[in-house]
Amino acid sequence: MREVVLDTETTGLSPENGDRLVEIGCLELTNHMATGRTYHCYVNPEITMPSAAQDVHGLSDEFLADKPLFAAIVGDFLAFIGDDPLIIHNAAFDIGFINAELRRLGKPLLPATQAVDTVTMARQKFPGAPASLDALCRRFSIDNSARTQHGALLDAALLAEVYVELCGGRQPGLVLESNDVASDATGAVQRIARRPRSFAPSGAERDAHINFMANLTDPIWKK
Repeated sequence: MREVVLDTETTGLSPENGDRLVEIGCLELTNHMATGRTYHCYVNPEITMPSAAQDVHGLSDEFLADKPLFAAIVGDFLAFIGDDPLIIHNAAFDIGFINAELRRLGKPLLPATQAVDTVTMARQKFPGAPASLDALCRRFSIDNSARTQHGALLDAALLAEVYVELCGGRQPGLVLESNDVASDATGAVQRIARRPRSFAPSGAERDAHINFMANLTDPIWKK
């Protein structure tokens, strides 16, 4: 099972108001385990970086000036994520920004159904508890000390660990296997019939038993 953990950084909070993507970080999982494959790029937003946004991620106009436009990296990005589930913290935000960039280029949008929102997962599992990435790292004792500022690839790596914990840990579906059970297409458990084993004593064992019983002194069954 392949999944892609994804995070972005932006110039602000609203693509509808003209805010743009400035960083994309992706990390590949197979069966909830990191494979080591990642995708990471900075993007020139073609607009001035607001100071409030720069305070969050530390990406300045000077740093982003020579970075590629989204049009230059979109092919590699889409090839990396493919059609696999996207694990995203507050998925509507990131998908909204990505789709705004795709819309500008006249490309098909990412369907909302491709995203798995870990904020929703956390709120369902821990109602009323804080659901920020930092709060979930504290809950699951995940070291986020390197997160002095937001960064797409670092946040994706932390989210990958949080996601696995939200799914139940490294072995969320762990069950003891048995050769005596099987399941049909509906998942119903069916017992496998086995031929009865023969435990009949041999002739020598019967004779030994008879001799033993005959030599018992005053057995209770003769009273």
